[in-house]
Amino acid sequence: MWWFIIPFGVIAALYVTFLFYPALGGRISREERSAFVAKGALYSGRKFNNIIPTSTAASPAAMIAVAKEFIKGGNNRKPAAALPIDRVDPAEFTGSDETSIVWFGHSTFLLHMEGQTLLVDPMLGRTPSPFPLFGGKRFSGRPPLDAEQLPPLDAVLITHDHYDHLDYGTVKRIKDKVGRFFVPLGVRAHLIRWGVDPDKIEELGWWDTAALGGLQLACTPARHFSGRRGVDQNATLWCSWVVRGRHKSVFCSGDSGYGPHFKEIGDRYGPFDVSMMECGQYDASWEAIHMMPEQTVQAHLDVQANLLIPIHWGAFTLALHEWTDPIERVVAAASQQGVAIATPRLGQTVLVGAPQSSAWWK
Repeated sequence: MWWFIIPFGVIAALYVTFLFYPALGGRISREERSAFVAKGALYSGRKFNNIIPTSTAASPAAMIAVAKEFIKGGNNRKPAAALPIDRVDPAEFTGSDETSIVWFGHSTFLLHMEGQTLLVDPMLGRTPSPFPLFGGKRFSGRPPLDAEQLPPLDAVLITHDHYDHLDYGTVKRIKDKVGRFFVPLGVRAHLIRWGVDPDKIEELGWWDTAALGGLQLACTPARHFSGRRGVDQNATLWCSWVVRGRHKSVFCSGDSGYGPHFKEIGDRYGPFDVSMMECGQYDASWEAIHMMPEQTVQAHLDVQANLLIPIHWGAFTLALHEWTDPIERVVAAASQQGVAIATPRLGQTVLVGAPQSSAWWK
């Protein structure tokens, strides 16, 4: 009977995990799916779609080759020692009207703008995995500011539900100090399962807008995908974000392959003072969903931004390239195109209008 009992036990354990392990997130109801269709979103009834055809599947041979490379490891895929960080003083986010940005590594950053403090893509955990014992550890060991040390947050913006952008542990620790959560369609279900007050959550589709104090927020397209369980791919929407104030405006790409949506965003909402644009975790096998660094610079030009701050690097190994390859390539491409670029250290405050750059990774 062991031939039956063992497989049944494995299947039962997986089923229980899917049902009760909270880090995997919530489930979208039939009523919510009907509402997505009614909004006119690019939604088939169970899955969202990109504006242009976008494959998220690699061939079996490519997947095996990539898996072998990950297992084998490689030179310089992560720093030889923990990256240095600038410890953030939460007091600097109170009583100031200056627009400032503090990058925490990967895609997480604090934006202080016209008296409002926003956290984008709340991922302050040690590893981008639902199971903290597994997965590559953060290059800096810890973020520039722990979740409990964050200042009161007027809002959290989420670009999509992947683990390296939406961390269960981080949300649990910050939810009571957040005024409002702004999320793409479907992501609300995750937050509610994790104890966030539903009245705090505002769910938006592409081109929807919302107000936060004196700021205008716009949920704009990206070219990517979503999913946390492996069987729920594209059940929730992915997006980029526009934050516009009276005097400054910021664009955050989220995760995205290159596409025509960048120019459309620039035409509708540009010019921007700053673009926070992804530049890392790329590979030829998944170029449709993660830009190459040279495309990062072109996307920055497309949205009509002044200053480029590269993100989605400097924290985790999620691709086969060397950990410094994204920043070296994007800096070189920016120089060739005459693009102003800031490369702050982890935790360093960048004042918009007075950018700071150094080759700190060398």
